[in-house]
Amino acid sequence: MTKVTDDARTQSPTDRPWLDTTLTPRERAVALVAAMTLDQKIAQLHGAMETIDIYGAINQATTEEEMAALAAQIRVERHVAAIDELGIPRFRITNGPVGVGMGDGTPSPPATALPMTIGVAASFDPALAAAYGDIIGSETATLGQHVLEGPGVCLHRTATAGRNFEYFSEDPYLSGVMGVEVTKAIQAHDVIAMGKHYVVNDQEYERFRTNVELDEHVLRELYLLPFEMLVKDGEIAAIMSAYNRVRGVYATEYRHTLHDILRDEWGFEGYVQSDFWSTRSAAASLNAGLDHEMPDAKWLNETNIKNALNDTSLEIETVDRALVRRFTQMFRFGQFERPYAPGEIDAAAHGAIARRIGGDMAVLLKNEGGILPLDPDGGRMLIVGQEKYAARACQGGGGSSRVDPLYTVDPLPGFQDVLTEVGGTATVEAVIVANDLSNLDEAVAAARTADVVVIMAGLVATEGADLPDMHLPNNQDRLITELGPVNPRTVLVLKDSSPVLMPWVDAVPAILEVWNQGTEDGHVVPDLLLGVVNPSGKVPTTYPRSADDTLIAGRPERYPGTDEGAGYPVIRYSEGLRMGYRWHQAENIEPLWAFGFGLSYTTFEVTDVTVDAGDQPGTSPVTVEATVANVGVRPGAEVVQVYLGFPDSTGQPPKRLVGFAKVHVAAGKRERVRIVVDPAATHHPLSVWSYAERGWAVPKGNFTVFVGTSSEDTVAEHFTVV
Repeated sequence: MTKVTDDARTQSPTDRPWLDTTLTPRERAVALVAAMTLDQKIAQLHGAMETIDIYGAINQATTEEEMAALAAQIRVERHVAAIDELGIPRFRITNGPVGVGMGDGTPSPPATALPMTIGVAASFDPALAAAYGDIIGSETATLGQHVLEGPGVCLHRTATAGRNFEYFSEDPYLSGVMGVEVTKAIQAHDVIAMGKHYVVNDQEYERFRTNVELDEHVLRELYLLPFEMLVKDGEIAAIMSAYNRVRGVYATEYRHTLHDILRDEWGFEGYVQSDFWSTRSAAASLNAGLDHEMPDAKWLNETNIKNALNDTSLEIETVDRALVRRFTQMFRFGQFERPYAPGEIDAAAHGAIARRIGGDMAVLLKNEGGILPLDPDGGRMLIVGQEKYAARACQGGGGSSRVDPLYTVDPLPGFQDVLTEVGGTATVEAVIVANDLSNLDEAVAAARTADVVVIMAGLVATEGADLPDMHLPNNQDRLITELGPVNPRTVLVLKDSSPVLMPWVDAVPAILEVWNQGTEDGHVVPDLLLGVVNPSGKVPTTYPRSADDTLIAGRPERYPGTDEGAGYPVIRYSEGLRMGYRWHQAENIEPLWAFGFGLSYTTFEVTDVTVDAGDQPGTSPVTVEATVANVGVRPGAEVVQVYLGFPDSTGQPPKRLVGFAKVHVAAGKRERVRIVVDPAATHHPLSVWSYAERGWAVPKGNFTVFVGTSSEDTVAEHFTVV
């Protein structure tokens, strides 16, 4: 019987060649697997949680509280058991991607609750993404964990998707750039990063049953693209397969994505783990390319594996392949040699970084009359809103990615802290409005007599359920509509995790999108409102004016799907490439806030744009340069964005983001920005998926290069590929 313990004993490389650190990681993995018995191999194919009957319950959970109660049952079971006599350590896995979520431990270890991933994309700043990943990687390592399940790079196809807070944006290139930086930073701490959820897990509705149907070029050019970047640019060590079906086959069994694309085309050398309980078979999954089942042995258990080996539906070489892939990554990051010695996170230091990150991702959507920034000596300031947003630090993201925070800063004391830090004489108080708005009249009366009113509103999404619509919950639309006009100096702070509808947009003169901030919420918001930080974020996912303007309006086959006689919902991505800003531009629908849009407390001008397509247009890198001048009175940062328009013959949407650069400019100064768009880059900026060539190809014809500060505000240059 295999002896299983928590910590591996020290072994001699002479007796155990896989412990010889002079060998390559793969050589060590092959040697280890060759020495294992069949029972030992099977024990390492899956997580060690005792199977519990919450599979169906998780699928049916609809609230954050229900998900938390169910998830609590698996908090201490996120591991693969050690095999002491082989020197295999207990393999500890923690969820992400918004911090160290449910890690392996008793209890699950607390960590820094970071702002939501959508905010990282809003920064349009790869350096910020690296700092974000660095905190996650550092804390994962400090807590003795081996794997961080993140980043998530599915796209915001619909604004109501429950896990948009975990994903970056609606654009595959922006999502890929940010995901690569997060991945590199996590893995710099010898922690395995795991890209998820592979693939087209773009909704939570019926996620265990739904089948997604889409064309190959749509799959390649949009939904697979950020994963391809993670593999090729980030050298990510692991991929997590999704719950849903893809073209009628469960994602854990779909060889086209798990093997043909991931392995043969992209050269992925890591391992594929199932999402929790997403495995649906033993032989079929392993043959397709799944390597590891979590959190238990529902399918990859002794009975199923031995039966499959006996009837030859599974070969032992396939089992060995799965184990070699995972052990190679463990050896790559020195995880066999690392003792389990969890340490203490420097909460204050990491909180300070979270505060800086949080400020740099906020998006100033509206600022009529220059009401922002507020004067720290501006008299009596009033915070108004419901408890979740105006009384407590808004930690977003329900479900398995939720972080147990080391500490939090609530809005009122945080505002008072910042006023003290800047030497302001203003006072601040709060009126908390009941969720049923029963005391709204009290809040309106208080707002009338205040010098400044700060409405804090928002939403917190959760894994396991999509939002019912794009409106703010708990009748907050009415709250803003009635409060906004009461005082001319009213600012709305949005604390949410996806775009929302704004029927009240004209009721308030200023709107600041700060996302779900987590730990440092109470400091980040006044930093922005008082001008300690100049907002420089950009909209990462389009805000429509109306629900009727979205790609799913009146199209149930696009979402939530229809029963086509298969017995499960079928979602058809019949919009093709027209998703996000591509949808609005292709359909000539004006958004409320366009992708890439964001204001500042200063004013920028982008001039002297030049485009050089090189000696061989289509093959040579395209070099774009522009001058960014800060003509205002405050230092700030602007994001220069490059979009490409393809030849008409390709049928592409009007614009595709292919490059961007965030530049910090002092007041009264100017900076020259240079952006190089390489046709050979992993995001295939000049290419389309060719069915004829079964690969990427640069089409012939006229290309248009758009340069500006949003997807709408651009100037154009042209070049031709012949």
